Amino acid sequence: MAGFLIFYKRISGEYQVIEFDGEDGHREALRERLRLESDARFADGDIEIAALSSDSLDSVRKTHSRYFNGEKAQFIEQNDNGDGR
Repeated sequence: MAGFLIFYKRISGEYQVIEFDGEDGHREALRERLRLESDARFADGDIEIAALSSDSLDSVRKTHSRYFNGEKAQFIEQNDNGDGR
């Protein structure tokens, strides 16, 4: 099942979605969220990071619509290895 990592800035409503395709996509999304929990860039508490499993991004938009009310933003590069590059 596909996994989705959502970065959501609580104050401004900005968001970013990274999709993890494939059979283990949901596991990859969760592993990435757990890795990022200790990242200093997200330590201030204003940015929420959620890992969700779903059959499609459209489904996630319906079930978790609060994450999609603001503007798209980029908090992290999709291939970020944790050092900001």
